[in-house]
Amino acid sequence: MARYTDSVCRLCRREGTKLFLKGEKCFSSKCAATRRPTPPGQHGQARQRKASEYGIQLREKQKTRRAYGLMEGQFKRTFVRATSMKGITGENLLQLLELRLDNVVYRSGLGSSRPQARQFVCHGLITVNGKKVDIPSYSCKAGDVIGVRSTRKDMEHFKVVKEGASRMVPKWITTDAPNLTATVNTLPARDDVDLTLQENMIVEFYSR
Repeated sequence: MARYTDSVCRLCRREGTKLFLKGEKCFSSKCAATRRPTPPGQHGQARQRKASEYGIQLREKQKTRRAYGLMEGQFKRTFVRATSMKGITGENLLQLLELRLDNVVYRSGLGSSRPQARQFVCHGLITVNGKKVDIPSYSCKAGDVIGVRSTRKDMEHFKVVKEGASRMVPKWITTDAPNLTATVNTLPARDDVDLTLQENMIVEFYSR
């Protein structure tokens, strides 16, 4: 399976905003996007030309898929699925991205970043309704209970989580930190997305 293996801090610098891919480091003074707020590469500090309409749409699409950790093919398939759903395509897309298992693990506080949450899922540490699920793209539904396998609860990371997650948990998820579980109460709304995104730009990009 293809995956990005370069420095994720370069992605934040390229998009000109924090994508919160390094957990607690993103909130500290060590954050690369704060220390070096210019695009990576030898021409990063050069004067930037005014972006075209296509360029703005492309950057918005890239920012969104990089924030959620998807490759191009995965992201486009998710968009196609969003177009077949009832409602506004852009909001459907964000809802599908938010309901991915790796994202739910992150938003519930069980993972400190989306990449870490994805790794937990791939390594079989996470359960859905008591059954192990190792597919990061698994789409959660209202009523699903996300937890940590009993054999993995003694990991140092989860011991810290049990003390109470400091990150704000969205209202569509209810957490039980002592038991390391999270329940999807309802489907996420547009206002529940924790990133500054313009989903209409993504729709326009794929509609060209």
